[in-house]
Amino acid sequence: MASRGGPRATGTDGSDFQHRERVASHYQMSVTLKSEIKKLIYTHVCIWLLLLAQMCVGHLKLLPHDQVAMPYQWEYPYLLSILPSLLGLLSFPRNNISYLVLSMISTGLFSMAPLIYGAMEMFPMAQQLYRHGKAYRFIFGFSAVSVMYLVVVVAAQVHGWQLYYSKKLLDSWFTSTQEKKKK
Repeated sequence: MASRGGPRATGTDGSDFQHRERVASHYQMSVTLKSEIKKLIYTHVCIWLLLLAQMCVGHLKLLPHDQVAMPYQWEYPYLLSILPSLLGLLSFPRNNISYLVLSMISTGLFSMAPLIYGAMEMFPMAQQLYRHGKAYRFIFGFSAVSVMYLVVVVAAQVHGWQLYYSKKLLDSWFTSTQEKKKK
């Protein structure tokens, strides 16, 4: 090949190098999945901060209890759900498989389990609200059980997608390590 400003080698138009500049698909997938997981983690942090704010306001009595209800029992263990997200973020720079696996396991334990417990804990109150129209706890004029069920549904989706993308990312990383071992 010729230099940038000099003559071209005969028989080439200079575009024969493009096949060597493609990035392997598992590397492309890794970058895409990391980006998606980061978005989900940031969404989770927003949900986590809202629950933390509700808990602080409820316990410190910054607002009357008729405006912000005391937290449900499931909210306390859910505060630990920030740990899997941090482990997930720590796994990204060096494609650390063990951190990602720990993140996935602890997401089930610290994120999904409290959400399932929360749905069961709030079910009798939701049933009472649905059947009789009576709510005893409120968050800024809305039924606390309705607001918290909405939080549970959104958080469950966020963590579910986070687990799904983490599994796909783990598969992508295993593909790249298997190819390295073959060489």
